[in-house]
Amino acid sequence: QGYEDPHCQYPSASYRDYYAYQSHQWQPVAWQDDRDLRQGEPYGKNTNYQDQHYYRGYHPNLTTTPLGKDRTQTYDSSEERYVSAAWPEWIGGKTLGSDTGEASGQPQEPSLLLQYRESGLSSSSHELSQYIHDGTNHCDPMPSGTWSLAQAGRNSVSTPALVVPLKFSRPHMAVCFGAGGQLVVVCPHHPAEGQLAHVELHSLEVILHDTKELEELQAFPGPLAREDLHKVDVMTFCQQKIATSCDLSTQRGRDSSLLWKLLILLCRQNGSMMGSDTAELLMQDCERREKYKRQNPAANLIGLTDDEWMSRQPGTLDLITGEVPPVVETQAQIVEKFTKLLYYGRKKDALVWAMRNHLWGHALFLSSKMDPRTYSWVLTGFTSTLATNDPLQTLFQLMSGRIPQAALCCGDATWGDWRPHLAVMLSNKVGDMELNHRAIVTMGDTLAGKGAVEAAHFCYLMADIPFGYFGVKADRMALLGSSHRQAFAQFARTEVIQRMEIFEYCQQLRQPKSFLLPFQVYKLLYASRLADYGLPAQALQYCEQIATTLLDQDPASHPVLAQQVMKLAERLKLSDTLLLEMPEQDQTLEPDWLVQLRASCRDWEVR
Repeated sequence: QGYEDPHCQYPSASYRDYYAYQSHQWQPVAWQDDRDLRQGEPYGKNTNYQDQHYYRGYHPNLTTTPLGKDRTQTYDSSEERYVSAAWPEWIGGKTLGSDTGEASGQPQEPSLLLQYRESGLSSSSHELSQYIHDGTNHCDPMPSGTWSLAQAGRNSVSTPALVVPLKFSRPHMAVCFGAGGQLVVVCPHHPAEGQLAHVELHSLEVILHDTKELEELQAFPGPLAREDLHKVDVMTFCQQKIATSCDLSTQRGRDSSLLWKLLILLCRQNGSMMGSDTAELLMQDCERREKYKRQNPAANLIGLTDDEWMSRQPGTLDLITGEVPPVVETQAQIVEKFTKLLYYGRKKDALVWAMRNHLWGHALFLSSKMDPRTYSWVLTGFTSTLATNDPLQTLFQLMSGRIPQAALCCGDATWGDWRPHLAVMLSNKVGDMELNHRAIVTMGDTLAGKGAVEAAHFCYLMADIPFGYFGVKADRMALLGSSHRQAFAQFARTEVIQRMEIFEYCQQLRQPKSFLLPFQVYKLLYASRLADYGLPAQALQYCEQIATTLLDQDPASHPVLAQQVMKLAERLKLSDTLLLEMPEQDQTLEPDWLVQLRASCRDWEVR
């Protein structure tokens, strides 16, 4: 049966013969109290095991060997193998057993170590030795001298009581969390010594009362689908978040404040808004209006070289009229000069004069009655006088059928604030609605690429971009104001889930049956957090909301979510305040929505 143990050293053959001769007394397994068999010491001591019931208590499936057979262990030092053999001993033509049971014709007990090894319960004597914590209680040294039947009888009379090893060496405190928002503590008492077990129940809400996380959960008036909730409470919560969590000195703080203000606007107007409403909100948040400097049109845009441009500056002789223009010309003199050029039929010079003196109304009207190329030339000259980051540039480019440059460059410190550009696009939508949509989405993508997540999501909301899922990185939004390209713990913060629930509530003010399906799993996550912080009744209300939403749809389309909601609700169902008002015999009843959800989950499992 070949069990190899390279750590063991075996005795010589002469000693082995004596070892086998003594086998009629007991199976010689050399156990030592405080010594490790792995230290290479020879098996030099015979030991007599009496506590056979100790091992039977752990493994009752061990059987006895047939009559007239005794088992010993033979150790072969050359091959280092553990060999088990049956040794019949004949004395006077009779077989002697290993104990008094066999001598009297009763079945004998086989070697316990061998039974362990043959049954596959232990693979080494070292493992078996771990069950014996006190060798004096289990073995007696082999007496010297000749073996006698009386001796065997005396040794087999005394059987120690069953000794079970302790799992822990000393009493300790056991702690667990209950579904009802409780912390259960079992104190380290000694019931075996007559001490009563002591169990303490602590409320997690009381333990965590001064933590920031619990205060954040308690301040939110959720779940927001309650009948007794007024939208003023939601608006007040948004205003508190602006005052406490938005640093208006930073761009990100202003963008976050803008999202909360948008939610206030949606609450006030029952979930509906116009482009002009949003534009007004955007411009209110701009504390200081930027001054966009005008500049002269480039010389090459009006067809003049630098020398010709200098020759036409004030104080030089005008070759057409023969007059020296004054150094400072009034508006009336500029218009009079434009008129004189037209007297002589010099339309091109009149256009140049009007453009150089910012008479863009005269120039644009005159060029519009000429050929289209001239009109485009004057229009380009006009737009070149505007600053690059001027919102008028954005509007004119959009009206010209192009994606505005602001949509591609906003978010830079050198470019300026992005909000006036979005305001002018929202308030002045051109005929091509698809172009408007692409321009706003492009602006959102640009802001998201530069880390302005709140600003990007504001743009996406204006373009009606749907919410996606955390695992789909191609989706533009998963939770309002949080990037789903970061770690989940940072992505699904409590504040973000609360803000998203307010947005869903605003949509329900306009359409009562509307909901955001990808958001339901985050409601379940929020409910589990409430339970963790000792607010089980509030967590159960969230479970009811999610279950109602799933039952209105087909729960089989979201089986994992339905099962998880059911499991959490079953743990929290006794936290329902309605149960406290019921008679004791009715407190085992379950709410209808939980019964229906469980039935739907079972139907899905059957299918």
